[in-house]
Amino acid sequence: MEELDRARLLRTLATLVRDVGWSSERVGHSFASSQGLHPTDFRALTAIYAADLAGSPLTVRELAAQLDLTPAAITYAVDRLTEAGHVWRERGTRDRRTVVLRFGEHGHRVARDFFTPLGHLHADALADFSDADLDACARVLGVVNAALERFDRELREAEEPNR
Repeated sequence: MEELDRARLLRTLATLVRDVGWSSERVGHSFASSQGLHPTDFRALTAIYAADLAGSPLTVRELAAQLDLTPAAITYAVDRLTEAGHVWRERGTRDRRTVVLRFGEHGHRVARDFFTPLGHLHADALADFSDADLDACARVLGVVNAALERFDRELREAEEPNR
């Protein structure tokens, strides 16, 4: 592939990744709005869900660090999510003094109701791609995500002395 074509393709991929991020953020805001939540609450809910799904539930302090918010701001968000039935607090299994955040059944139900149509749209949109195409796409998105995470980590490390 010619260098100019490769550069154009890389720019196109970068634009598409950006557009996916923006579209995802808009959908997240719509979900938050439909549930009477703040956008920060949705970010917290997403992080709690991902950690719970991975079998590593977050503490309030870990959630605050992950979202780069103060513990007080996260406490307010968690209180709102708890009151709405989206999450619940539980004693940690390794250290009973800690409290971890778990994704509640109400959270699962409303997320499933809201996001299932999007899942169907994704499945329909990807139906004509071969497994090899989807595997290549997954690899590309994996390395792009890793690059984004590395960039974010480096930015945070550079900011550390200023905090």
